[in-house]
Amino acid sequence: MHGRMWGLALYMFVLVFILNFLGLVSHVLVSAFAKRWFGTPLPTSFTTEWFTYAWTEFGLAHVLGITVFVALTVVFLSLVLGFPAAYILARRNFRAKPVLMLLYFLPLLIPQMTYGIPLATTMFRWGVGGSVTGVILAVMVPMVPLAIFILMPFFEQISLNLEWGAAMMGANRFQVFRRILLPLTLPGLLTAGVLVLVNTVSNFELTFLVSGAGSQTLVVALFYNVFAGGVRPVYSVDAMALMYMTTVMILLLVALRYVRPTQMVFRLDQPRR
Repeated sequence: MHGRMWGLALYMFVLVFILNFLGLVSHVLVSAFAKRWFGTPLPTSFTTEWFTYAWTEFGLAHVLGITVFVALTVVFLSLVLGFPAAYILARRNFRAKPVLMLLYFLPLLIPQMTYGIPLATTMFRWGVGGSVTGVILAVMVPMVPLAIFILMPFFEQISLNLEWGAAMMGANRFQVFRRILLPLTLPGLLTAGVLVLVNTVSNFELTFLVSGAGSQTLVVALFYNVFAGGVRPVYSVDAMALMYMTTVMILLLVALRYVRPTQMVFRLDQPRR
């Protein structure tokens, strides 16, 4: 009886959460297309003019350009830096490895505000804050460790015998990388790239602390337009929020299409080398 009550409470909690989420999303969706909406269950008329208004008045062309540039740059740099680091951590054992792993884990475990504020202060002091470069450097702090910990299991699944065999056949390090490591870790690179992309687009704390007027990504621009002074039609803000939600949902669908959760599980039974 006690177990049934706990099960019923869990189901009720999940149901309320889903209904609340659907209610919020539905309200934003309807409001974004509403011509006017006052005191009625549904708007009396619908329009798409608020999307045009948000695109022009909020400068979304520039904001989306910054968002895409920051996201793609962070993905590229995270994979370039994370690939060799993940290879070394997966293949080598050394005395400082646990400490190094812990340092890599910290930006993923602790709240971003705890290190984002001193990070932003340092960047503004050195003249990097408020720029696109500063946003990229700040977001890379948690994204590089994320890429490393996603890539490590893929390297652990590749047998060292393949590398040794290629070396015995006369292949140099670059050929081993191009013909063996890169093709076998391509699913891992795709997994890491998609997840870093999703997290970069949805990253708010670090981008908010470091960005300036000309370096805001979509999520930060949405926040500023919601709380900015002056009269702004709430429908236009909802239209902008709908565009942001659509962007993130598309990225999440792509992630779910190509990323398998089991690919991110470390092989704890891997023998030590």
